[in-house]
Amino acid sequence: MTPTTPGATRVELAIGGMTCASCAARIEKKLNRMEGVEATVNYATEKARVTFDDDVSVDDLIATVEATGYTAQPPAPAAPAPGEGAAPTAGQADDERADAELRSLRERLVTAAVLALPVVAMAMIPALQFEYWQWLSLTLAAPVVTYAAWPFHRAAWTNARHGAATMDTLISVGTSAAFLWSLWALFFGTAGMPGMTHPFEFTIARGDGAGNIYLEAAAGVTAFILAGRYFEARSKRKAGAALKALMELGAKEVTVLRDGRELTLPTAALVVGDRFLVRPGEKIATDGTVVEGSSAVDASMLTGESVPVEVSAGDSVTGATLNAGGRLVVEATRVGADTQLARMARLVEEAQSGKASAQRLADRISAVFVPVVIGLALATLGFWLGSGAGLTAAFTAAVAVLIIACPCALGLATPTALLVGTGRGAQLGILIKGPEVLETTRRADTILLDKTGTVTTGRMTLLEVRTTTGTDGDEVLRLAGALEHASEHPVARAVATGAVAAVGTLPAPEDFANIPGLGVQGVVDGHAVLVGREKLLSEWAIELPEELRAAKDRAEKAGRTVIAVAWDGEARAVLEVADAVKDTSAEAVRRLRALGLSPILLTGDNRTVAEAVAAEVGIDEVIAEVMPQDKADVVKRLQAEGRSVAMVGDGVNDAAALAQADLGLAMGTGTDAAMEAGDLTLVRGDLRAAADAIRLSRRTLGTIRSNLFWAFAYNVAALPLAAAGLLNPMIAGAAMAFSSVFVVGNSLRLRSFRAAG
Repeated sequence: MTPTTPGATRVELAIGGMTCASCAARIEKKLNRMEGVEATVNYATEKARVTFDDDVSVDDLIATVEATGYTAQPPAPAAPAPGEGAAPTAGQADDERADAELRSLRERLVTAAVLALPVVAMAMIPALQFEYWQWLSLTLAAPVVTYAAWPFHRAAWTNARHGAATMDTLISVGTSAAFLWSLWALFFGTAGMPGMTHPFEFTIARGDGAGNIYLEAAAGVTAFILAGRYFEARSKRKAGAALKALMELGAKEVTVLRDGRELTLPTAALVVGDRFLVRPGEKIATDGTVVEGSSAVDASMLTGESVPVEVSAGDSVTGATLNAGGRLVVEATRVGADTQLARMARLVEEAQSGKASAQRLADRISAVFVPVVIGLALATLGFWLGSGAGLTAAFTAAVAVLIIACPCALGLATPTALLVGTGRGAQLGILIKGPEVLETTRRADTILLDKTGTVTTGRMTLLEVRTTTGTDGDEVLRLAGALEHASEHPVARAVATGAVAAVGTLPAPEDFANIPGLGVQGVVDGHAVLVGREKLLSEWAIELPEELRAAKDRAEKAGRTVIAVAWDGEARAVLEVADAVKDTSAEAVRRLRALGLSPILLTGDNRTVAEAVAAEVGIDEVIAEVMPQDKADVVKRLQAEGRSVAMVGDGVNDAAALAQADLGLAMGTGTDAAMEAGDLTLVRGDLRAAADAIRLSRRTLGTIRSNLFWAFAYNVAALPLAAAGLLNPMIAGAAMAFSSVFVVGNSLRLRSFRAAG
């Protein structure tokens, strides 16, 4: 629990038993009716974030949730301090609970699939209808309709208590009606007689239903819909994985300097004031201040800045960033939950908790369809009783209405389209997390594009070599590259890589020296060579000639990093290094515009660099110099303006914004934290995949909608026959089979989806 304002406390409750977004809305409504309570409930994360006054206790909150028909659990105790008992943390408790629920759902699905298959086969294939086949069907179907379908029955009961109807209500009512009628027909009608078969006649005629069983409908629907729920639950299970991925980024161990000795300790053991050692290539363990040494720190993962930051004594550094150069001694200023990385994790969690999950389309339709069907069944019963048709005939017609409403095709409508759509996406390098994602792709009208690693390559690249008159560019690269090859600095590596690509093998330097913050110097092939900032040349009384100074000014205005090269006492060239724009980014921006999206470049980099990149790829609007924790605020501001925001990013600094956005697209070449926080993952590092992902998601959603239309249209068309008492089991079975085949065939059309050429 966390104290907020005086007299108010905030707690996060784990909610169990929710089956759709309307459940979350119901719990939220009940909690907010309590005096002194403000609550938000998220279906995707199964969490309730509640702020309450001193007059209210956590037990009161749990009692309210339980009275609504769901379960609630208080947060698990925090992780113990070193040496204390190993009680489970809140995250571990949530993981264990989610694993148990997923395991239970998987067991029910396996039971339903194994037992329902022979039941459906015997009902549909006359050759399998041996003398007592109907009793074997009953034996196999009973566990499916009771044990496997129990979550639907429980949810239907909860919904009924609160006057609501969802997909669960429709499944429960339909399967129960089919099963109970089959029991009556077997024990009290003629369906249990030896040699009973389903009459395969396409005739419309009134019967009393005493010889008809519908066990295949009850078992088949349960198995189909459990499959859809299981795959949805499995994708939802990953909702907290973004936080785990974020915390995994930090250093696990740290070398602490205590009493003149170097001790290797777990990072969690650091306290404020500790001094620790960071060697080249190591991650900085926590936020702190440099007290000894100087180096280049690669902070692009957290800040989005593509150019490494030069640090020396007195400068601040951030935990989880990479020491790319020299040896540093850092004094810890923030540890544990106070670090920038931990604060970003909280931003991601808050964004995920506040992101409303779209109510399933099938639930919205069911909310209207179920009461209509139940009302029609009661009206049918009353009409036939009133007309003197007899009790059996009246009940046959009423139950037939409920059975024909049982959504066989409806159970396939969403899972099959998702299965085919996500499978095709995976082939194209697009991973779709869950069905609620698809709703958002249709509405998105604005797309925020992170710069570093998304629009650009995310690594420093040598772009231009500007030489003085009479100087050979290859000679510049050979001498400068030889020196830079011996340096660990990211800009130096860019020069060395470019030099190797241009001239091949580089000579070995003599008398090499690294001048912190300025550059490198040494002797190459008998030449005294300087490579670095203009200030390094000035210290040797070397001035840039006018032509190089003009080239340097132009490059810096375009946001590039400029390195001067001199040898034998004369400035010979300037090298332009920058984070290069990907070849495909301009084409990707055009495709996104064609989908009706307005692109905006969002970056922590400086405005000059950002505007140069935006101009190159055709983006008009730029939001630059944004701190990582402020990116999510930019998304919120655009949402407050009424925009539906998609966001493409690849770094830790993008994770909170990806979670906050209506649609988060993570580049698969980026960090795990970004991929877990996003709704879609683009496996390729190609921004064009974002346009393909949105097109595929919209196509998949369109398929789901058409599937649902035909599934319900079949039910609606058959209801008058059922109400008239004319529903022949063969017609019902054939219609059910046709609607299911249609839905599967319609979904399979998604396999023809092609990425834009």
